[in-house]
Formats: sequence, C-alpha cells, structure tokens
Amino acid sequence: MSQPAAPDFLRSAPFHLDDAAMAWVSETAARLEGDARILQLFVIGMHGPVAAWDGDQISRLQPGGVMRFFSADGPAEARLLDRLQDEADIPLLVSADLEGSRMSLAFGTVLPNPLALAAVDDVALTADVSGIMAGEARAIGVNWSYTPVLDINAAFRSPIVATRGYGSDVDRIGRHALAQARAFQEAGVAACVKHWPGEGFDDRDQHLLTTVNPLSMDDWEERFGRLYRDAFAQDVLSVMSAHIALPSFVRGLDPEAGLEAFRPASLSHPLTTELLRNRLGFNGLIVSDASEMAGVTAFMAPGEAKAEMLRAGCDMILFSSDMDRDLGGIKASLAAGRLSRERLDEALWRVLGLKAALGLHEKARPPLDQRLATLRQPQATATATSAFERAPTLVKDVQGVFPLSPERHRKVLFVTTGVVSPLHGAATPMVLPELMRQRGFAVDVHAPDNKGFAEGYDLVLYALGEETLLTRGRIFLDWLRLMGDFRMAMKRPWHEVPTAMVSFGYPYYLYDAPRMPAYVNAYCTSDEMQAAALDCMMGLKPFAGNSPVDPFCGLEDARY
Repeated sequence: MSQPAAPDFLRSAPFHLDDAAMAWVSETAARLEGDARILQLFVIGMHGPVAAWDGDQISRLQPGGVMRFFSADGPAEARLLDRLQDEADIPLLVSADLEGSRMSLAFGTVLPNPLALAAVDDVALTADVSGIMAGEARAIGVNWSYTPVLDINAAFRSPIVATRGYGSDVDRIGRHALAQARAFQEAGVAACVKHWPGEGFDDRDQHLLTTVNPLSMDDWEERFGRLYRDAFAQDVLSVMSAHIALPSFVRGLDPEAGLEAFRPASLSHPLTTELLRNRLGFNGLIVSDASEMAGVTAFMAPGEAKAEMLRAGCDMILFSSDMDRDLGGIKASLAAGRLSRERLDEALWRVLGLKAALGLHEKARPPLDQRLATLRQPQATATATSAFERAPTLVKDVQGVFPLSPERHRKVLFVTTGVVSPLHGAATPMVLPELMRQRGFAVDVHAPDNKGFAEGYDLVLYALGEETLLTRGRIFLDWLRLMGDFRMAMKRPWHEVPTAMVSFGYPYYLYDAPRMPAYVNAYCTSDEMQAAALDCMMGLKPFAGNSPVDPFCGLEDARY
C-alpha cells in the first residue's frame, strides 16, 4: 500500500517547504514503521559528562531529537553532537534552553538574561545578543531553542518567571521576544515561544504543580493572545505547551468542566488543539514542556501522560525516563482507540517538516575547527559587555549612599548567600568581594559568629544572587538564612552605617526589606554583571537600566 504524500500544510507558514523538502519528508515518513514512527516524537534529555554518552544510547533509540545540558568543554560537546548526527538515520533536532546568564553555553560568550535586556530596552541590542547566542549554539550543533519566553511577570512572587522573561509590560515583552525569535531563526535555530497558554499570573512553579492562568478570555486575548498571534505572524516555528491551566477558556466550552478546567495545557485538547491550533491558527510544531514535571505528574501518571500529550495536540514529547513504559502506553492508547493513527501521523509530519524547514535533510556541516573558531569572538564579548554595563538599575538611594568609594566606604561588611542555582549544585561564592578589594576596599564577608555585626564598618552591602530557575518554590529575602542566626536576622544597620542592597537576579527583595535605603537590581549572577554593577555603584558608569517590572511590589512605603 502506498504511503500518503506530505500534507500541503507543510508548504504553508511557518514551514514554507519547497518541492525538494516535501519529497524528503514524504520519502522519510514512508520508510518509518512501528516504534520508529513513535520514537520520532520524543526528545531525549542528555545530562552529565560527554563521556557518559560514548555508547549507543541515542543511536539505538533513533529518537526525533535530543536536548543536551552542556558541559564547559565546547570541542567535546561539538564532537558528541556531530557523532550523534552521523549515527542518526534521520537528522536529529538538537535543542537547548538558550536563555542567557546561567543558561548561557559555558564555553561560549557569557550573555545577559532576558530581564537584563529588558532593563536596557534596546531592541537592536537584544537582536545582537540573540544572534550571538544562536550563532554560537548553531556552531556546535544546536538547531532548536526553547526560547523566547512570552510569559508576563505579573505576580512578583513567581519563582520561575522573573529573570527568564522580558518583564511585566506586554509591549516591551513583545518587542524583545520577537526580536529574539527573528535572530534565532535567521541563524538557523528554530525558535520556540513558551510557556503556552501563558505563565506569570500564578506565583507558583509548574515544575512543582500545575499552575493556573486566572485571566478572563478578554484579558487573556489582550495579553497572551496578542503576544502569541504576533509571534505566529512572523513565522515562529514552534510552541511549547506547558503545564498551565486556563480555566476561563475550558469553562467557556463547558461551564460544568469541574477539575477538567484545571487540566494542564500539555494534556488538554481544548487548550492545545482547539485554542492554539484551531482558533489562533498556529500551524507549526507543538512540543510539550518537560513531560515529567510535577505539573503533569500531579495530574496524571507519567506513562499515561505521554499518550495524552499526543492526543491533546502536542507533536513532540520532551523527555522520557522510561521509554519502554512510554512506548507501551502510546501503543496501548492506539489499540484502545483513545489516540488515533491520524493524530500520530500528523505529529510525525510536523516533526519531519521542522527538520526540513531547518535544512537538516541537506546535512551540510562546515568543518569543526571552523565552527569552533566562531565562539567567544572579540566583537561578541564587546556586545555582551555593553549589555551588562547598561542593565544595572538604581531603584532607590534615599540616603545618598552611592557612589561608593574606598575613601568614604573603605571597610565593607559583605552579606550574601552566594550564587544560588538548582541547576548548578551548591551555592557558589560571588566574585564581587574580590573585585572590591582590587579597587581598594577592605571587605569582610559576614559570618554568623560576627556578633558585633556592623560595628566599625563604613558600609554594609547585602548582595543576593538568585535567578528564577526551576523548583525553587519560593524566592524571598530569607533573613534567617542570610544572617545565620535568629538574633542577627532582626538587625538593621542602616541607622548607624551606610547600607545598600544589590540583587543579581530576583528583582523583588524590597518586599521583605522596604526600608532598605539604597537598592540596585542587576538581574544576572554572572561575574561580568557583578563587575558591571560595581562600576555603576562606584560612579564609574551611569545606572542606565530602567526597571522592566515593579521592584516596589506595589508597596508605597518601599519607595521611601
């Protein structure tokens, strides 16, 4: 029996396949049978050192794609990805979360995160930074990024949105996110807007539970509907369907929906197929968010959820911790008629269509040394430096603490929890104290046994380093953890000693310290941002950033 030809929707936006690409999709689909068709719908996560992937784990499975969590060894990572592509019967989609700062490629140019770029609010700079990020990723073999973030940071307590998105203003988010998407796709990296149907109004984390977008559909259309429609109008290639409910839409279809109104979009046919595919008209590829987050597994067992994601309208499934279980669940769902062959085939067409749209079927790859030579170019570093210099934002200075100088503030008590990142293990020290010592300051780092605390110091500088990454639950100014003792947690030195706070990440600490007399948001924990913020605090460079969120958290008293 002859296999059907590739469907005409692949000739339309955002794929725009020509006759040769359509022929490749048709021929490739025709030779896939059984499990091989289903495996093309999976993205396999690759954690750990390069050596852990020396075997045939990927080539044996032949999945549709991989997501690599990169080490600092760029050449080894590029060789690994080259080998995997050489061993792939069908070219792999190689994906990453390219979000800047702590989510930068460790062997590439260190770049600011979206919130820092939003503070600069220079769309041309965002495009340049995004082009660097995408170009370096493409050089080592990445062809798909789960960015840009279209979330709106409306709930300041959100532990997952703030530094990963472009702020709380829809206009600013749209300008910068669309510039990022354009730059990525011009560099040959497919963009993926997320997190459908929109995060940021719930102050919880979908890694830990299903979050809820509480907006009415009129409000949703004015915000997220507008952002997603604008992205589709410029041919963004993919969308990430996340573990977020949108009760207002589901109840519009069924006022008695009950718990179904709180089903995450990744498992929801109404949200992923009816709203995203049909009403907004998105024709590109839909990938689930990480399929074993608690936002899914709190609602449905992982094995059952994979088939349900495909039934809901996802074309690819991100991750599997048990492929035998997941394949079995999908085949059982097919046999029972819960998942149709037509839906499976449609997903496969779009996976192959994305690969063809990126030109992966042409298998053109410049020599490795030529590609590696494009990493960390001087011009890229200069662009990144400019971005870091322009981002720090002076939120307030009611006592004239700034500019800092060794003459006025020679003895400094530095109070910090270090750089906190769940993805990178235990907290690490900041470089800021050593940078200050190099400038002539005498800096002591606070310890819990410092019973005299601020006595004898010319400045107390609190420095927090917490970007909004996964599974934090809550980010707040934990005075007890910061100070190390419950009595110390109650001390406030600013009546006797000049005092300031700088945040290299989460921008909302004034909620827990509204009387802090001087406060700076610097958005990124990188060494480069710490150096840039010090220049600003010393008056060597101006505070040029403009807050892309409300750092006062709606509190009038925090302004004074």
